[in-house]
Amino acid sequence: MSRPQVEILYFEGCPNYEPARALVARLARELDLEPEIELIEVADPEAAVALRFLGSPTVRVEGMDVEPGAEERHDFAFSCRIYRSDGGASEQPEESWVRDALLEAAK
Repeated sequence: MSRPQVEILYFEGCPNYEPARALVARLARELDLEPEIELIEVADPEAAVALRFLGSPTVRVEGMDVEPGAEERHDFAFSCRIYRSDGGASEQPEESWVRDALLEAAK
C-alpha cells in the first residue's frame, strides 16, 4: 500500500486545518491509501515566508501544494487561506485537487 507524504500547514487557532485533515483522511480511505500526515504549525510571518505558506490550511502532497498553479504564487501570509475554484471560494481545497494529488503520489 502506498504511503504518500502529506503536509498540512496551519497556524495555532485556525479552525480550518482539522477539516482539511479529515478531508485528506477520508479521500485516502476511499482510495485505499495510508498517507503519512504531518501537521506543521507556522509560528509567525517570518516562518510563513520561509515555508512558502499561502495561508491556513495549506495542503501539500509530496511537497507540492494541491491547488493548481499555487507553485507560481508568492503571496505568502500568516493568515487564513481562501481557495478559489469554479465552484467559488472555500476555506478548504477542492476534493478533486486532493484526490488527484494523492493518486499521483501513489503511482
